[in-house]
Amino acid sequence: RRVLFRSRALGAHDQLVQHTAQWLGAQGRLAWTGLSMFAIKADQERWGSCRPDVFSIRASSVETSLEPAVHEIKVSRADLLGELRNAAKRHAYLQISQRLWYVLGLDELGRPIADPSEIPDDCGVVQFDGEQLTVLRIAAPRPARALGLSTWLALARAQPAPVGIDATQLEL
Repeated sequence: RRVLFRSRALGAHDQLVQHTAQWLGAQGRLAWTGLSMFAIKADQERWGSCRPDVFSIRASSVETSLEPAVHEIKVSRADLLGELRNAAKRHAYLQISQRLWYVLGLDELGRPIADPSEIPDDCGVVQFDGEQLTVLRIAAPRPARALGLSTWLALARAQPAPVGIDATQLEL
């Protein structure tokens, strides 16, 4: 089933979420949006939910080769700065992934919302220029580990983003 995404129907954040999921799909990854997943909270004493913008895995039959990744989409500087101050949220994303990336959009004047030096060194940085995504810094890999049951259940309840949609259909 083919799904078309229209720029008029989606806000800037949702457009970039869909564009990022498609970009990851073109790289052979399975990507999900809108997941609610469980991770151990920063205090290491209790579980809580987290909602990554895009969660993806490599299409592999070897569980330790899945390389789960979280891509957090930021289209406003205020949202980015708020998130960077929230170490607990970043900790939760690192609990469910091997790599954490920040995908940075443009402001109203078409300028990047941040410089890569403002993003923690262990996180990757991807810049959207209004048309395409460019990796500015690769996320530091963490040791491979098997995905937990709660992650598999979250993935089983959702469908990955459709693959094979022509980028021109995204109308970004």
